[in-house]
Amino acid sequence: MIQDIRQDYKNHIEEAAEVIRSGGLVAFPTETVYGLGANALDDVAVRGIFAAKGRPGDNPLIVHVDGVTEAEEIAQMTDEARKLADAFWPGPITLVLKSRGGMQAVSAGLDTVAVRMPDNDAALSLISAAGVPIAAPSANKSGSPSPTTAAHVLSDFGEELMILDAGACEVGVESTVVDMTADVPSILRPGAITQEMIEEVIGEIACAPSFTPSDVEKPMSPGMKYRHYAPRAKMTVVEGDHVSVAEAIKYLYDKDIKGGEIPLAMISREHKKYYGRREVMVTGSYYSPAEAAERLYALLREADDGDYGSIYFEALPREGIGFAVMNRVYKASAYNIVRV
Repeated sequence: MIQDIRQDYKNHIEEAAEVIRSGGLVAFPTETVYGLGANALDDVAVRGIFAAKGRPGDNPLIVHVDGVTEAEEIAQMTDEARKLADAFWPGPITLVLKSRGGMQAVSAGLDTVAVRMPDNDAALSLISAAGVPIAAPSANKSGSPSPTTAAHVLSDFGEELMILDAGACEVGVESTVVDMTADVPSILRPGAITQEMIEEVIGEIACAPSFTPSDVEKPMSPGMKYRHYAPRAKMTVVEGDHVSVAEAIKYLYDKDIKGGEIPLAMISREHKKYYGRREVMVTGSYYSPAEAAERLYALLREADDGDYGSIYFEALPREGIGFAVMNRVYKASAYNIVRV
């Protein structure tokens, strides 16, 4: 059930807050993607998230708070963590901290908890109105493309779930996740807040492998262990100089056509001229990866609505938020990569 909070903000927020307080689930917008939320302090409610999504129980959740004070109630904030919170909260960065305990379902049995303050008025209003921190992974069925609109959530969960609609998400890819529990902080998942931005605040940090499959047994962050963001069609990433990439994609596309499959190319706006009458979706400008970040999941979901057997994705520069975009694309393709 979609509730457009742009029409009746106060009442819809309070109705959703009551659902959270009562142990139910609510989908709500953030600046990154829509989240599927429950009371983080209620293990039964949190297990409802795992059940609804079909999410493995060893995949920890992010807890959304309305400020540093609430974060300190559930996590041990270090001096460096406070510096990052001061610099980037509210915003798309999640801090993995030592937990103060009592949230086993959220933390998947670990002694840590991932915490962030979203940069979205509706999300912050909901957290404050509910009076509890809200655990929330992306509001999609586990493994499928994340939702960036209320309609995406509705297509996965139907009318029974309360969905707060505030329009499309601005960033479009999930938050940067930083492990603050090690001697040297480490990025576990890239996002809009880049390594360079973080290092300007707290100095040198490490970055966990972001472009290879992870075999970690007990992941500290969402997105480290399982296939994520995947469309139904087989997806292949093609890397190299843009002319060679276009030639490779055209060859693979035409080969699929001859084999009776329906292929699709996802390409940059500037390179559309190379593809003739072949069916393409434009990810945005090659020189503005923020466009691809905003559009990526919507394009993958649009592809799911077609009968495509294969998708060929023109790789983007791994710079700025492009680093996060390609991290998601590699996972969506199950690391099926062609380099030319």
